[in-house]
Amino acid sequence: MAAIISCHHQYAFSQLTTIHKFVCRQTPFKCTKLSSLRNCSSKQLKPLCSSENSTSIELADQQRDGFSSIKKTAISIALAIGLVTGFLDLGYLGSANAANIAPALPDVSVLISGPPIKDPGALLRYALPIDNKAIREVQKPLEDITESLKIAGVKALDSVERNVRQASKALNQGKSLIVGGLAKSKADDGVELLKKLELGLDELQKIVEDRKRDAVAPKQKELLNYVGGKSSWGIGFLCRVEEDMVDGFPYEVPEEYKNMPLLKGRATVDMKVKVKDNPNVNECVFRIVLDGYNAPVTAGNFVDLVERHFYDGMEIQRADGFVVQTGDPEGPAEGFIDPSTEKTRTVPLELMVIGEKAPFYGETLEELGLYKAQTRLPFNAFGTMAMAREEFENNSGSSQVFWLLKESELTPSNANILDGRYAVFGYVTENEDLLADLKVGDVIESIQVVSGLDNLVNPSYKIAG
Repeated sequence: MAAIISCHHQYAFSQLTTIHKFVCRQTPFKCTKLSSLRNCSSKQLKPLCSSENSTSIELADQQRDGFSSIKKTAISIALAIGLVTGFLDLGYLGSANAANIAPALPDVSVLISGPPIKDPGALLRYALPIDNKAIREVQKPLEDITESLKIAGVKALDSVERNVRQASKALNQGKSLIVGGLAKSKADDGVELLKKLELGLDELQKIVEDRKRDAVAPKQKELLNYVGGKSSWGIGFLCRVEEDMVDGFPYEVPEEYKNMPLLKGRATVDMKVKVKDNPNVNECVFRIVLDGYNAPVTAGNFVDLVERHFYDGMEIQRADGFVVQTGDPEGPAEGFIDPSTEKTRTVPLELMVIGEKAPFYGETLEELGLYKAQTRLPFNAFGTMAMAREEFENNSGSSQVFWLLKESELTPSNANILDGRYAVFGYVTENEDLLADLKVGDVIESIQVVSGLDNLVNPSYKIAG
């Protein structure tokens, strides 16, 4: 499917074609069987005119919107080139072009106030489908301790103390609202966790008073574990209280996807990788939390493939400092061939937007006109995990996945041109820094589900075997 540029962009198009002709037919994130970029065939951009005789009103509308469209087109092409080459600095277009393109980022990105959240655990806690202001008011100052600890020396403890007092006050004042927000089937567990959280806040206060700076971060992690997630997630107890507020799966998956493997909740997997030619790292295990609340189809597809041992023995196929990627099977196929149909199983582009009750399917946020929308699972964290797909086919994801490593002009946290274009479905929560040590040819020895397999519905691997 060819991209489209309106008639009055032909001059800009003629200049951009020189750049675009080097871009592969497949999206830069989708591995192909071609050995080099020069063997890739490009999809041509074709000007399309809706009428030979446009009215003056139409021309005025085109002139008003034209520059924005040119900028977006330039960004898309720059993104494609950057992801293929691993070089995303817009400076290679020349300083004049870079200056013109840069202001377009706010038009197609989400910019929010305050420092961006880059911690995978925090992103997962905030992504839980709950609406309980009281528990969030406890969580926020505990998360802020991370920023407080960036202050040098013991001076950081003064800021940490304010964080702890704020969290304790919020817990005392909001306890009844928090308990009231617990799912009935999980209320007893939630109440016990709140007791542990209250005691833990007192212990953290004592740590601060004793000026034991090095003991703050471990205690903070423990308390966040009470608030926000199962211990196997490795993302904090605070999330466990918030998880106890989730009562069942919060929405219906569209009819056309409801019979696919779906992850209705969260799951944790351990990916064991054998590292070659690295004297410092021989073998490493990455813990990955998969979020089916916000990407049930994408995450369900991945867990189903994991249970089929699809990735076991597969090599890392791309590692360029920008992403690590795998999932392209041997042979001509570029995805998973379902034995029951003998066809490639694909999943739709799946994007959950903050403020929405269910994900959008099949369209990018740009195509939906949601230029300032914020995805619930953003490309903020080192080790963000997402589904690869063909550049011009939104619903072509299958088995190829990637982990984002590098921040650049086009991929800063909270202003990310990948957000809304590719489906994030998880984060590496342990040993994510070691992703940067992986190289092409390193072998995934195994990926195993360590928790949450009971959240997978319609598993095809059981039918197969």
